[in-house]
Amino acid sequence: MRRTLLKSKLHRATVTGSDLNYVGSITIDADLLDLADILEHEQVHVVDVNNGARFETYTIAGERGSGVMQINGAAARLVHTGDVVIVMSYAQYDHEELAGHQPIVVDLGSSPDEPANRVTRVLTSAGD
Repeated sequence: MRRTLLKSKLHRATVTGSDLNYVGSITIDADLLDLADILEHEQVHVVDVNNGARFETYTIAGERGSGVMQINGAAARLVHTGDVVIVMSYAQYDHEELAGHQPIVVDLGSSPDEPANRVTRVLTSAGD
């Protein structure tokens, strides 16, 4: 039996913009995608910490080092610039893979004292 578990997440990212007229997706700084092991066009779940909105979309790689976290298409009505979001990716694992599984957590802090979407820490195991 295969089980679907959290593979990775971008924790507490700040939304930097939105484009209601774009065809869909979420544009994320390519460096952040790499750190979280999320591929371009991969399915992700997005949760808005500010208002509780939740939606599913796919990723588009944004400019490296830009910190971009832009909500596109219809989901732009659910999330606003400046909101804090969590972007989660999932994968299916066989029973044998479960014991050693640890999701990657890229903590982006979202503190008013920090620039938007700068990595504060990356957790890759329970001991990190």
